[in-house]
Amino acid sequence: MRYCLFCFVIVFMAGCVSRAEPPALSEASSFSEASSGASAAQGQQALAAAQNAGGDGVRGCRAVNHQQIDYIVCRFDPARNDIRLFLNNKDGAPYGHFNRVNEALADKGEMLAFAMNAGMYHEDRRPVGLYIENGEIETPANHNDGPGNFHMKPNGVFFVTGPRADVEDMQTFARIKQPVDYATQSGPMLVIDGAIHPRFLPDSNSLKRRNGVGVTQTGEVIFVLADTPVRFYDFAIFFRDELKTPDALYLDGSISRLYAPELGRNDPGLAMGPIVGVVTEAD
Repeated sequence: MRYCLFCFVIVFMAGCVSRAEPPALSEASSFSEASSGASAAQGQQALAAAQNAGGDGVRGCRAVNHQQIDYIVCRFDPARNDIRLFLNNKDGAPYGHFNRVNEALADKGEMLAFAMNAGMYHEDRRPVGLYIENGEIETPANHNDGPGNFHMKPNGVFFVTGPRADVEDMQTFARIKQPVDYATQSGPMLVIDGAIHPRFLPDSNSLKRRNGVGVTQTGEVIFVLADTPVRFYDFAIFFRDELKTPDALYLDGSISRLYAPELGRNDPGLAMGPIVGVVTEAD
């Protein structure tokens, strides 16, 4: 490992069996983004925050084309950027949408500078695996075997503790000892200690829109969304060889969505489960 591991997890067996990439729900669902209603003023504030966040150390997002695949690459320094996970509002209902997270943050004088879906979930938006928010374990670790991407071992965890963040495979994460602020389990791992996941095939015909997260040896967190359908193998190669992340984790597939005001992105869609965001002060 790159440094002494620093988090604690109580290892439970989750009592449910999940699907790896949840099928899209009906477009008529009441969870439609159209119901979340962000104002134009909120959008302008978020754009200004993203464009002017250099003073806060925000690296931000940019479009990249690599081997004819379009990616959005978003880089952040966890020592300077406030990376958080979001699941439920104060009433216990899932946020589901970026705009609803922004509405809750506005009450505290804060706003999102970036956000992305952050792990797989059931139809009621409960995370499939481990989920920790503000130091509280809300969903236990899932070590079950089963079908689908989540259970393609090794799977892993993205986690944040104070000024540091990392990605670890689940076996390694289960052995570490200190508490964390935020964590989300997903799968499969894309890159494990510099090695591509052993089950990925370079000639696979499974091409999907995908998102994931990796951490460099210097501690920079890199979130990636593939806007062009991509196979697992090529997605992992991009993280390892181009972004130089020795560990990287797949977050989800076709449902993947991005909030990046500097790129004019606030992707619509059905309600999500866990959301990862970078928070700044509102103007």
